[in-house]
Amino acid sequence: MSTPKRHRGNIHIHLRGFGFIHLENPDDVESAFVAPPDLNAFLAGDLVEARLESSGQDRYQACDLVLVERSRKEVVGTVEKSPQGRLALRLDPRIGNTDWPLEGAPRDLRPGQVVVAEPDPKKPRTRFLRQVGGKSADDADQDAVRAATLVVHQIRTSYPRAVLEEARKPRFSFKGRRDLRGTTTVTIDAPKSRDLDDALSVLPVQPDGAIRVLVSIADVDTAVPAGSQLDEEARRRGTSVYLPDLVIPMLPPELSEDGLSLLEGADRPALTVELRIDTEGTVTAADLSMSVIRSTARLSYTDVTAFLDRGERSVPAAVAETLLWLRAAASRLSAARAVRGGVAIESDEVSLAVDRAGEPIAIDVHEPTSAHLLIERLMVAANEAVARWLIDRGLPALYRVQDEPEPEQVERLAEFAANFGFKTAFGGRLSSRGLAAFEEQFKTTTVAPSIRTVLYWLLGRARYQPRPSPHFALAAPSYLHFTSPIRRYPDLVVHRIVKAHLRGERDTHLGVAELDPIAAEVNDAARRAGKAETERTRQMVARLFAGRIGEKHAGHVVAAKPFGLVVQLAGLGVTGTVAVETLKPGKWELDPATYSLVSKEGKREKRYMLGEAVRVRVASIDEGLGRLDLELL
Repeated sequence: MSTPKRHRGNIHIHLRGFGFIHLENPDDVESAFVAPPDLNAFLAGDLVEARLESSGQDRYQACDLVLVERSRKEVVGTVEKSPQGRLALRLDPRIGNTDWPLEGAPRDLRPGQVVVAEPDPKKPRTRFLRQVGGKSADDADQDAVRAATLVVHQIRTSYPRAVLEEARKPRFSFKGRRDLRGTTTVTIDAPKSRDLDDALSVLPVQPDGAIRVLVSIADVDTAVPAGSQLDEEARRRGTSVYLPDLVIPMLPPELSEDGLSLLEGADRPALTVELRIDTEGTVTAADLSMSVIRSTARLSYTDVTAFLDRGERSVPAAVAETLLWLRAAASRLSAARAVRGGVAIESDEVSLAVDRAGEPIAIDVHEPTSAHLLIERLMVAANEAVARWLIDRGLPALYRVQDEPEPEQVERLAEFAANFGFKTAFGGRLSSRGLAAFEEQFKTTTVAPSIRTVLYWLLGRARYQPRPSPHFALAAPSYLHFTSPIRRYPDLVVHRIVKAHLRGERDTHLGVAELDPIAAEVNDAARRAGKAETERTRQMVARLFAGRIGEKHAGHVVAAKPFGLVVQLAGLGVTGTVAVETLKPGKWELDPATYSLVSKEGKREKRYMLGEAVRVRVASIDEGLGRLDLELL
């Protein structure tokens, strides 16, 4: 009798207590259901082995689960106490579905308090590490809610002592660098930004009308050498994390906000790409050099917009001419970009204004300004130019790629657009120009945020990989991240590859084999950071709406799920959920062919489609889970 085949995969836990195993090497089966009792000994992310049993209709259930490797170093939950006086940890429902014994807890720890604990690598038990909550689980303590989210998504919040010691000893050498300290140079960022890693300059215009723009990026590698403890910590983090009420930098503040930040008047080592932009908006040449720069002025988006759009004297006179030429260069790039297509695809997330205590006070509806567009165009051009520069030299790097949507996704988008009243006729394939043409239809309408949300969900996130490939949304044949090495580890990797080539080193380049695991790590880090940022924003939106129960809003259905409808509130960008249990009587099911929620009673059918306009009332909130519960009117 043959031994049943066993499969490996990672545990994913649903808030309702059941879960799935996403298989490592899926053939015909990508995932299998795990019943709640079988999940009790496991955490979200655990690598397990299991036997699969068919439950019909191409569905499978995982049985006889065995732990292979525990993925988490920390868990979070609320303290429970048994009648016998033993303490247990009620695991956060995002990472576990039951109580685990809690050992090593201080004597004054009380039920209901939120704590972080270390899970046993083999058994379902935990050891107390620290308390993060208030006096009870009902306190909705802001720090506790945030701390739980960071633990759930495995975001590192503190630095080892050795890393901090390295960060306090940056040593810069300007020898052999292109000296650009005499060139007028500006940084343009949000007023509260401290990690300034990109600066702009313009050289005299050439007789043929070409504009030469210098995009200078902080040379992080000078203070964070490969293989150092600083480097290893940055690689583990992968990216800075930007929450509405907290910034968690990839590099310690001693470097990210001081030693490496391109502060006004400070000499800084940089890596500069000189772009030659002709009158048609084509980048005809890109030259890279190691440089030293000195920022002439630190400018804000608000001040630059006031100067460019309204002619206000909101910037120093010494940088006015530079800004006008930068606007001209960015305008040329915009014209060229419009010809090739592509769009800026945004997620459904909103920007929150918070007070000094970190409390949410308002929702900021993001409106791109001329200053934002100027920076975006020039940074994208620099990233593309460096990608071409590396490809021309046959060098692997961490390229940023996004696949063209599959025909099924194109069909979904066409149906969704039709629900909004837009005609598409994509013809089965969506090109970058076709996407841009579709954007022309909706970009000035009130439903534009909802459509962009669905586009983001349909097309999915871009990813890093060592092999160049097109980036669909940007309509770029090749692309990478070069302009934010203080904030993103892939940019730092690209800098090192560029610098090694500039120094004439031909035997020290990282190959595809070395870059593949780095790509996997930074993709995972970016995914976790994105989830933490999204979840924290939703938690604070829920906190803001705690005082708005009963408010009525117009909205659009942006997703249909087995549990209900996801509705985006008009004019706010906020999404909430209409639970299927609150819909009118009937058996509601998800129709995968049309991605709609359907109820049939005899010959009568009710259907909620993507893009459908609805009116809703705010029914309740759950701050810990970042949930806004809505009811249809």
